[in-house]
Order: sequence, then C-alpha cells, then structure tokens
Amino acid sequence: MTEDAAAAAGVSSPVGFRWFRHAGGVNPALPPRVSGRYLSFSEREDIALSRAQGMGVREIARQLGRDPSTISRELRRNASTRTYRLDYKASTAQWHAERRARRPKTAKLLANERLREYVQQRLAGAIRTAGGRLVAGPQGPQWKGRNKPHRGDRAWTIGWSPEQISRRLRAEFPEDESMRISHEAIYQALYVQSRGALKRELVTCLRTGRALRVPRARAKQRAWAHVTSDTLISERPAEVADRAVPGHWEGDLIIGLQRSAIGTLVERTTRFTMLIHLPREDGWGVIPRTKNGPALAGYGAITMSKALAATITQLPEQLRRSLTWDRGKELSAHARFTVETGVPVFFADPHSPWQRGTNENTNGLLRQYFPKGTDLSRWSADEINAVAHALNSRPRKTLDWKTPAEALDEHLRSLQQPSVATTD
Repeated sequence: MTEDAAAAAGVSSPVGFRWFRHAGGVNPALPPRVSGRYLSFSEREDIALSRAQGMGVREIARQLGRDPSTISRELRRNASTRTYRLDYKASTAQWHAERRARRPKTAKLLANERLREYVQQRLAGAIRTAGGRLVAGPQGPQWKGRNKPHRGDRAWTIGWSPEQISRRLRAEFPEDESMRISHEAIYQALYVQSRGALKRELVTCLRTGRALRVPRARAKQRAWAHVTSDTLISERPAEVADRAVPGHWEGDLIIGLQRSAIGTLVERTTRFTMLIHLPREDGWGVIPRTKNGPALAGYGAITMSKALAATITQLPEQLRRSLTWDRGKELSAHARFTVETGVPVFFADPHSPWQRGTNENTNGLLRQYFPKGTDLSRWSADEINAVAHALNSRPRKTLDWKTPAEALDEHLRSLQQPSVATTD
C-alpha cells in the first residue's frame, strides 16, 4: 500500500500519495533486464569479483566476452568516488548506470506542436452532430487531481483511446514520419505529471476516467481464491436446473452508498424472497480504515456467514437444499456456513449473471424500494422485511398469477399431508 511505502521512505502519507500521483502510478525504476548492448548487474558482479582477485582488464574482458575498452570504461566511470582509491562495487556501479540512464529527454508531444494538437483534439474534442452542430451534453464534475468520481455525469467528448489515435495517425499521415507516436507515450504524457506534454485534466476523457494506472500485480491477484473446485456451479445437482424441487436458493448483495448493503435470497421454484439485514459494526466511521483490519461495513465474511445462517435456518429442513451465490468475497466463509446449516454453497461462473437469473431479476425489483446511490443502512430489519413481504405478496405470471407466498405455502402443505396407509 502507499501508506506502507511512505512509512518506509520516512515521509507522511499525504506526501507519499502526492509522489505516487505525480508519477501517475508508474514505477520509474529501470527494468531488471537490459539489452545485451549494456552491462547487466550480474556482469558487474563478475567484474567486481574478478577485480578483487587481481585480474587484469583484458582477462576480465575475455571471460565476459566484452571489449577491453568496455571493461576499462566501466571501471573508470562507475567506481566508487567516496574512497581514497577507486573501489569498484557492483551495487554502486549499477546505481551510477541507472542514474545516467535517467537523463532528461524532451517528450515528443512537447517538441511537436502539431502532433500535440492532434492528440488533444481527439482526446477531448467536442461532440457534434453529423451536420456539425455542437452538442453540449452534461456538465461533468470538476477534476481535483485524484481518481475518477464515484458517481456523477461525465462531460461528453470525442473520447478516442490513445491506441486509436496512434493507429489513425498512420492512416491520415502516411508520408509524414513526424506524425507518429505510440499509445504508451500518450498514456505517460497523461499520467506522469513531470512529462508536462498534456493537461492532466484530459485523463477524465479516457473511457475509464482513471487518473492513476493500476499495477499489473493487482490484476494478477486471485480475486476468487475462496472458490474451490467442489463449489463450482458445474458441481451443483442436476435437479436445481429444472426448478421442479423447491429448496434451492440464489443469493447476492445489493450495494448502497458508504459500503451499505442488504442481502437477498430467492427460492428458484416459488420466487419467495428473503432479505438479510446487514447493519454496520460498532466503530464504523470512528475507527480508521486499516489494511487487513476488522470489516465494519456489515458484510464481512464472518458477519455475512452468521447473518445468512440465522436467516436460512428459519426455514424447514426440506427447504434448505442448496445456495447459489455470486463470486463476491462476502461469502468467503462458505465452509463455516455449510457446517452450521447443512446447506451446500455453489458459486456462479465469472461474469455470468444469467446463472442466477432469478436473483438478478429480483434485485431489479428491489431497486424500486432501494435505489442505487442511496444509503441502505438507514433501513431497519422490520422495514426491509416489509419490502420482502410486498414482493412475496405480488402475483407472478411465471406462477400462474399466484403469489410467491401462496406457492411456498402450497408446497409446505403438501409436505405436511400424512401418507394414507392401504389395507388388503
């Protein structure tokens, strides 16, 4: 985290964040591997070891397969200058080489005004009709130098991506080699503040609206480490798909402002809905957010498991056959939930909401009562139960105009009918 990096550097968190923003989220360090034209760190280690053993320049050059002048120049330019004798150390030599590699270079967009105007116009040009009439569109939020706003209108622009601009230059200026730039150079001109070629406000014109780059390591993290092979939806019993047997549920969260949420459970056969009250934990808004700290928003893994178990255990055992959930980490304690309730949990495939279509449709109905962009923590358990009752009392076409409550009650009555013994 940036806070940890700031602490390691001995600066405050605001300073660390400012440094990170000025660099655009890009690591300015040189790559660990360089081309064969330049000496690598491992070669400098061999030079330092051979020099300590008293070898000459030509002998070291023969061992490394380099020209003697390369070794001689390396020993002369990159040796330590803080000692009486020129003492060659691999780490010091590497530092000198990296320092020289960071020589200032004039950005291509700074040197070529025509190219800069072309890029800026296609990043932030005005929207016009086919006849050329200007369309104003909404007034976007003021960019304050941080990441994109959570919600709100965005200004309408032409919005070409840097890759589209880079490729289009070759088509529009096939003979003009000066009108060439890579999409990476455009991104760096936007994200790295020291480049100064493009206005930083233009990041709001990118489709993501992101003001900082996301490290690749973050994209490689396993977001669904809690999903094991035995909990994949492909392992779910076949009887779930045909909806013939009640007791199979689909679940998810509807999210509101300030990390508020309400849990939803829908029975696949009868469409009966149960809502789970998820109040915030004590200390929310008081205890500062810390990495790997307590989950106070109300739907942490342990809190969610307990609340879900308390809700589903109110049902008869015949109505607790399985639960299909989205891949959210709020149910990462699914093993604990299964032990407490006896209900196996299965997770849908990534980006496949149709596998939980009943729950998705129900969440759409719930947005009539709990709109997006509102704080859901203000509603009590009685109030959200009243909303669930409203849904369960609404006739459904798929149930032949019965209500979900009537369909569930009919099924429960069929389970309670005693079997009639026959005699010869």
